[in-house]
This record gives sequence, C-alpha cells and structure tokens, in this order.
Amino acid sequence: MLAIDVQGVTKRFSGRAVVDRLDLQVKRGEIYGFLGPNGSGKTTFIRMLCGLLTADEGRGTCLGYDLRTQQAEIKRHVGYMTQRFSFYEDLSLRENLDFVARIYGLPDRRAAVDRSLERLGLAARQTQLAGQLSGGWKQRLALAACLLHGPQLLLLDEPTAGVDPKARRDFWEEIHQLAAEGLTFLITTHYMDEAERCHSLAYIAYGKLLARGTVAEVVRGAGLSTWRVSGPDLHSLATQLRGRPGIEQVVAFGATLHVSSRDAAKLAAALAPFRAGPHQFEPIPSGLEDVFIGLMDTAKDNFR
Repeated sequence: MLAIDVQGVTKRFSGRAVVDRLDLQVKRGEIYGFLGPNGSGKTTFIRMLCGLLTADEGRGTCLGYDLRTQQAEIKRHVGYMTQRFSFYEDLSLRENLDFVARIYGLPDRRAAVDRSLERLGLAARQTQLAGQLSGGWKQRLALAACLLHGPQLLLLDEPTAGVDPKARRDFWEEIHQLAAEGLTFLITTHYMDEAERCHSLAYIAYGKLLARGTVAEVVRGAGLSTWRVSGPDLHSLATQLRGRPGIEQVVAFGATLHVSSRDAAKLAAALAPFRAGPHQFEPIPSGLEDVFIGLMDTAKDNFR
C-alpha cells in the first residue's frame, strides 16, 4: 500500500509553476529522499502533501486521504519538520512538547511527552531552555515534537542542515529504526551521503521531476561516464577541459577532478590529447553527486 500516491500535482505563484505536474509514489515504511537545488519546489510540494497548501491541479492521496478535499484528516496523521527551528527558545524542552501536545488535543499529554522525551534521549535535558540547545539537540527536539501524536508519515524538510556529522549519523540511525517500525518518511536533503541512505530517491529541479528510483537506478538511468583526474595544477587543466566537445561537466572533488559526459566515446576522445601530459586519468563509476550535478546543469530555470 502507498503512503503517498499523487499525479500531476501543480502549484503556481504569480503565474509561474513552482511545482509542475509532479507524480510521486512512496510505499509505506519507506525512507524516500526528495532532492533538488534550492528553489526547486521541494518545500512547496511538502506543504501541499501535509495540507498547508492546496494544489492548483492534480490529484492523489496522502495516507489514503484525498490531497485536495481531506486536508484536515491528513494533518492529523502527518508530522512535518520544517527547515527552521520553530519552537519557543525561552521555554524548556518539556514545556515546548507540552504546548505541541495541547495543539493536537492529546488526551494524556504528560504520558505522551514522557514517551517522546525518552524516545529521543531528551529526558535528562527536559528542563533545559530550547534556546540553549546545540543544532543537533534542537533537531532531536523537533523530531520529538513530530512524533508526539503518533503520525504514520513524517515529512522532514532539510532536517540536518547545519548539524555536525555525528549528530547527522545518530539522526539517521533513529530514522531507520522508526522506518523499521512502520513509519514512512519523505526527506529533503542536499547531502549525498544521506541520499544514499534512502530506500528510494526523486530528483526535482525547477518544479519538474527529472529522475527517481533507487540510488543504483538513478545513477544507471543517467547514462553518465566519468573519469577521475589527478596531478599538478588541476585548476588550469579544468579551465582547458571545460567547454570542449564531448565534455559536459568538470568538477573538483578534493585533490582530483571528475570529468563526465553522457557520451563515453566522445569523452574519451576529448581527453585523449591530455593523457600524454603529467596528469593521471582513470575511468570510474559515476557517483550520485556526479549525476545530480549533471541534472542541475541540464535543468531549465523556471524563473528565467
């Protein structure tokens, strides 16, 4: 059974399609990564899913409820974690969670807050003011609030932005544990290591869906060939390579360059004159980041 099943969803602002005829299907218990550049329509789409915005066109269901006519029911069964920390910084963790429990009208607020504090490892900090928390602990508080009312679907909008690597890793361990218990996730992220931890992915750019599937399916579907180049003065070499016929992208990756194209033969021919020089050239499997950079380069900006 699908937790999210929508077709042709469209949202316009000032006549521009910010989300343009988007189709998306997410299975129950799945961790679904929703990726794309800033301004691509990800947040707008999430707000339509959780009933905060109404689609101009399209149809579908979220947790079996109609996307356009049963928004109140959707809100009762979905948890939404926004990009920005949205809690009262001069209230304690417990007071913030109790406030959220009041909004949902939970019958036994104290027990619900206790469970959420324990689940996210916040019990020892429950009297601490929210404004005193680090980024990682604020993230845990936000997730605790999302879980208070027992949702079936969590919509997380860039939940780990500005969080240190250990906190990100711990967060994702919790996400996988919750998914194993049957909770469904739609998560936006700009981190490729996080995208690779999702069961499936969708890539949206400027309102249009460009790719979807598992990581392997998305990479394979891109048909991208990539060479890794190492050696001296890579900046100068990159300048020479960019724009040559057969080369679509040249990107610095640490102390190397990744040079890619969707035409393997033309790419090899374009690189051939440089292989007699001081640099080392090695064909490698294209990675998710190579693919997404390529998708961004080919996408059409809907505000131009």
